[in-house]
Amino acid sequence: MSTVAMITARGLFGRRRALLLLPLPLLLVGLAAICRAYDLSPDQWGQAVIVGLGFAVVLPVIALIVGTGVLGSEVDDGTLVHILTKPLPRRDIIIAKYGVAAVTTAVTTSVPLFFVGLMAGSASLGGALAVAAVAGSFAYSALFVLLSLVTRRPVLLGLVYILVWEGLLGRFLSGTRVLSIEQYVITIADKLSPTTILTAQVGITTAAVMSAVFVIVCTVAAINRLGSFSLAGETS
Repeated sequence: MSTVAMITARGLFGRRRALLLLPLPLLLVGLAAICRAYDLSPDQWGQAVIVGLGFAVVLPVIALIVGTGVLGSEVDDGTLVHILTKPLPRRDIIIAKYGVAAVTTAVTTSVPLFFVGLMAGSASLGGALAVAAVAGSFAYSALFVLLSLVTRRPVLLGLVYILVWEGLLGRFLSGTRVLSIEQYVITIADKLSPTTILTAQVGITTAAVMSAVFVIVCTVAAINRLGSFSLAGETS
């Protein structure tokens, strides 16, 4: 499993795709720094930067880039066949790749969000945002790794989930929030460090349980899906 994880990490950071991980976090911290430099109250910019950009864009988009990258390219170019010929359980392959995706996303998003929270209020808020980002990273990564196995257009479907389900429907239809990772993240951060900047739309129990459900269900589904691949690179 560790070998697969090392190969995955080397391949992920060895491609130009890795460069796509930098602009959004830098933009997030940069906007917060500008607002802080102009001595604006966090109530004036916090929600737009933290929720509108950090939780609604930076976190899911980076998770999408990484989550679809750890397996998607191997499915497309056929190199997944070489991995399947190794005497490794499908479970170990998925867990290793999912682990790389989740940890990479967590580090890339939690660090800038911590600094944004620090500039918006306190270390407590920064810590809450970082913890919430880690939770969201694991849930989003599980979903996007699964999408890379069930469709040839995982990025497109991932964007539909982010922009349409969470971005559009999640703001107007309360029922969709139960299946919105963004709402789980907001709730977790708000409960850890209550602030007027964040407004929880679901209960903390729902957020915690459903985050775990996303991770478990999507990971199990990904393992089963990988098990259906034949050595010809096709699915049965």
